[in-house]
Amino acid sequence: MLTVTRVLPPDDAAAVVATLSLTASDRAKSRHRFTADNGTPLYLNLARGTVLREGDLLGGDGSGDREGVANALIRVVAKPEPVVVVTAASSFDLMRAAYHLGNRHVSLELAADRLKLEPDPVLEAMLVQLGGLTIAPATLPFEPEAGAYHTGGHSHIHNHSHDHN
Repeated sequence: MLTVTRVLPPDDAAAVVATLSLTASDRAKSRHRFTADNGTPLYLNLARGTVLREGDLLGGDGSGDREGVANALIRVVAKPEPVVVVTAASSFDLMRAAYHLGNRHVSLELAADRLKLEPDPVLEAMLVQLGGLTIAPATLPFEPEAGAYHTGGHSHIHNHSHDHN
């Protein structure tokens, strides 16, 4: 089993031995056993509070049973999952929806023209009641905002457009 102890910034040119497709909630687990997409067993042993993002590279500590395996890189993939996509005819209506969802501490993925959140019938009913919004279920990658006070072990800068459609 490969033990992952390091998170490196995304690098599209990096040679990887596998990908690891994870939902948003799985990407917030810093100590967990997973199976890479190619069947390789992995153990994440990351700093508590680490939140993985699409494209991150995972690496071992340089020690391992087989030559080269411990130095192998694994690419994190945001696994498509059930979400609700919220759009609006006006930016004010979308901003108002984000405000009300934020007041309820809902994990949100923000884009200029839409919001994404996990399905929740109560929240969806609230959004319908606000009016001016279109709410559609979908299965897409979900990259919620980390939050203003996020202080986890994940410190590199991301330049994601959050436009995963």
